[in-house]
Amino acid sequence: MSDELVPADPNQMRASDADREQVAQVLHKATAEGRLDIHELDERLAAVYSAKTYGELVPITADLVLSGLPQTPAVPQYQPATNDRIGGTPGSAVSVAFWSGVNRKGGWVVPRMHNAVAIMGGIEIDLTHANFAEAEVTISCFAFWGGIEIRVPDDINVKVDGFGFMGAFEQNLPNRRHVPGAPTVRITGLALMGAVEVKGPKKPKKNVLRELLD
Repeated sequence: MSDELVPADPNQMRASDADREQVAQVLHKATAEGRLDIHELDERLAAVYSAKTYGELVPITADLVLSGLPQTPAVPQYQPATNDRIGGTPGSAVSVAFWSGVNRKGGWVVPRMHNAVAIMGGIEIDLTHANFAEAEVTISCFAFWGGIEIRVPDDINVKVDGFGFMGAFEQNLPNRRHVPGAPTVRITGLALMGAVEVKGPKKPKKNVLRELLD
């Protein structure tokens, strides 16, 4: 009998957040192209974010792409915390507004991957007082006849690379500079006949009476 070790089945390898995000992007694109309807997207996204192994992800896009996943699963790259806003127990990985509204603000901990889905509803995500589970996190957005507003403070770094199809995926962050050592938030996804807008922090309300006295 040979002593040679048999390689483990790649399908049994644990799926990373990067693997799940890659599959989610394939589903979003397929929806924009009309190959999936909203109900199918919702069902498949639920399967994506509940998948534990690489093999569970493969069938989800088998009828959509010839090669939906890389041959080798992505390996997470962990970075040491260099900022007091990095760390903590991750909060919810999903925000869903279906004919409703969702508001996330205050001192919550943004997980490595947060999926925001607004279908004929609205989502407001305020990161002003948030912490971040890791040095780089991703917020993946899908807005269908709905809107997602994300407010980001000045002391974090932001990357926006979403796509608008008969909708708008835009940022309003003038004169923004890179902050060394600060957490980075990547905001991506799809606005399908909807809108995703990334803004700076809310300005504090002025005391009208004080202004009059001054």
